[in-house]
Amino acid sequence: MFSALFGGRGRSGRTARSRRATGALKEFYEVPAPQPSTSLDELPLLAVDVETTGLKPDEHQIVSIGWVPVTGRVIELGGAGYRVIRGTEGFTVGSSAVIHRLTDDELAAGVDLEDALVELLAALKGRVLLAHFAPMEQNFLSAACLKYFDAPLQLPVVDTFAIERRHMEKMSTYPRGEDLRLARVRTRYGLPQYSNHQALTDALACAELYLAQIREVNASALKEIAE
Repeated sequence: MFSALFGGRGRSGRTARSRRATGALKEFYEVPAPQPSTSLDELPLLAVDVETTGLKPDEHQIVSIGWVPVTGRVIELGGAGYRVIRGTEGFTVGSSAVIHRLTDDELAAGVDLEDALVELLAALKGRVLLAHFAPMEQNFLSAACLKYFDAPLQLPVVDTFAIERRHMEKMSTYPRGEDLRLARVRTRYGLPQYSNHQALTDALACAELYLAQIREVNASALKEIAE
């Protein structure tokens, strides 16, 4: 993963596709990402959660994005952000409202996805993406960046889902799917219960879980926990 992202050349040398980035994504790539050797005591991350109408970026839409910065072992609530995303013309949340609890009227009053991405990418500059089951965030955000900024989103990622799976396997406990849900994992670490599927709350929940996990796992640098 890191060799693909850095290759000894920093962000500017990632791939031909990322070099085609425009707008906010181009500005994002101009800021160096944390190096693999960065100490966890100093590591800057951004916990991110996206709520969507389904699981497939080519078929479903992002309805909200939440983010919370973490630097070292400190959550920085002053830098948190949350945006509800306006749907495309004729869009309806349909049955997905049962999950994320956002209505068509709330989405109609939201912001354009491109504008939300500009804010998110500014917050992500120089940070690692932190998420619980990160492929969800990676896939949707990368598809959106490709649409609006002509290149996919490529950056170092820390996934609390993957950290917990590896930790449980190391302890000879082989988790089932339910065992790795965010709320279930937080319970094992003695963290308070929050309501699920609200993007800002889930981003904060992920940030808190990450801090609890790195107290338990034997790791000192980004390269030891990154995907």
